[in-house]
Amino acid sequence: MSELVKRLSEGDHPVEASLRPERTVQALKERIDRGYVFIKFTDTKGGTELGVRLDPEATDLSKADFENQTGTVHLVGNLTLDYVKVRCIADINLETLTGQGHLEPVEE
Repeated sequence: MSELVKRLSEGDHPVEASLRPERTVQALKERIDRGYVFIKFTDTKGGTELGVRLDPEATDLSKADFENQTGTVHLVGNLTLDYVKVRCIADINLETLTGQGHLEPVEE
C-alpha cells in the first residue's frame, strides 16, 4: 500500500468539492446527479484530487438543502488510487463546499 493511501486512510482529513469552471452548489448537485464527483484532499503536497464514482446506496443527501445552499452531503464511492482499491467517504458542507473525508481500503 502506498504512503498516500495509508495516510488518507488514517483519520479524517480536510476536503473540498473540486468543481470547474464554477465552484457552486448547483455545479456540485449536477455532478452528484451524474454519479461522479471530484473530491480534493487539501492537506497533501499540492492537494490530491480524486474522481469518485458515487455509490447511490451509501451516499446520503437527506441533510442537504440545495435550494438554500445549506446542510451537508455524505458522499461515498469507490476508486483506485496507486493500484489500491479504496472507498472514499466525504462529508461536504454546502455553505463552504468543504468538509472532512477519508479513504478505506477495499478488500478484494
